[in-house]
Amino acid sequence: MPRSDSTTLVSVKWLADHLAAPDVRVLDASWHLPDAGRDAKIEFASEHIPGAAFFDIDDIADERAGLPHTAPPMEKFVSRVRKLGVGDGHRIVIYDTVGMFSAARAWWMFRYFGHQDVAVLDGGLPKWKAGGLPVEDMPAVARERHFTPRVRSMMLKDVTEVSQAVKLGETEIVDARSPGRFAGAEPEPREGLRAGHIPGSKNVHYATLLNADGTMKDDADLKAVFIAAGVDLSKPIVTTCGSGVTAAILLLALERIGVRNAGLYDGSWAEWGASEMLPVETG
Repeated sequence: MPRSDSTTLVSVKWLADHLAAPDVRVLDASWHLPDAGRDAKIEFASEHIPGAAFFDIDDIADERAGLPHTAPPMEKFVSRVRKLGVGDGHRIVIYDTVGMFSAARAWWMFRYFGHQDVAVLDGGLPKWKAGGLPVEDMPAVARERHFTPRVRSMMLKDVTEVSQAVKLGETEIVDARSPGRFAGAEPEPREGLRAGHIPGSKNVHYATLLNADGTMKDDADLKAVFIAAGVDLSKPIVTTCGSGVTAAILLLALERIGVRNAGLYDGSWAEWGASEMLPVETG
């Protein structure tokens, strides 16, 4: 099992040991694909880790962007997390109900807005429950806390930057979608999107970074997955996926193996695949 690190990934044992600490805040950032037939808010209301608050990826977003859950303006992010009782000096642990899916997206958002002490719960709620640890259905009582944003602009890439990276060929673009979607052989879960991938990009399906129980592989195995996919880890890296969710799992894994020169294409395929002006490769 990967070592616990309060800036990337912590085990359920680590969280169980620190759950009562006054500076620890736990967030459920569960989110599901449109065709999954699941409601993350309803599931949270029925059971969650004691003291956890719900981090709504679709609400803490830029509703003006016209794309799914893109990063919100700084003022909106600060306002929302303050109301969740999260702020300066807190050690934040984020989980989801799948194991390792959407929690990394919330981790990336906190890191983008400058909060360093934030980690994903390795294996999420399934691993927590498998360990016989408690859940509750009581809503958390939140007291607003001051949150100081320090935007790390290099962690977010827009379509212009990605287009330029494609032309120059000096940046590795790594796609977290399944091999079938990457190749254009499987339909996209959102209507109106072309099939295929950004020209020159490499495919590292996020699931290849995980163990069978939803925990993340150890550092040596993570590095081996990227290398096997042909990713040059010495180059700048941009991660992408369907809508910027599982691309964050790739960023989390890269952070674990010491790769710092990486950012996330927030529009991802929801933006690129919808534009007839942008080139697409298949196969």
